[in-house]
Amino acid sequence: MARAEVRYLQLPSVDEGASARFYERALGWTTRTRGDGSTAFDDTAAGVSGEWVRKRMPAGDTGVLVYVMVDDVDAALAKIVEAGGDVLVPPTREGETLVYATFRDPSGNVLGVFADAGQ
Repeated sequence: MARAEVRYLQLPSVDEGASARFYERALGWTTRTRGDGSTAFDDTAAGVSGEWVRKRMPAGDTGVLVYVMVDDVDAALAKIVEAGGDVLVPPTREGETLVYATFRDPSGNVLGVFADAGQ
């Protein structure tokens, strides 16, 4: 099968600058202003990029749930809370090595974080 990777996201935002600051502080993403004035981001591995958009409403916890791989779920949640996010599902163990949690960002988007000690 040909490659099919998730590489680009559009995250709803009520304030692109505030969203950029949140994700920079919470997850270490880099942000930039594009030539068209939109605020874009890249994850820490430069594997996924995207932008914040005002033209759609946050899906909350009713739509697709994107999980961000982190080294340590507890440490990531501490930064998320410090940056202004809310923990929705605390760290939860699944199997021997997987730990995950979900959070709501200041715009109302719900995302997850996970770590897999078996990788």
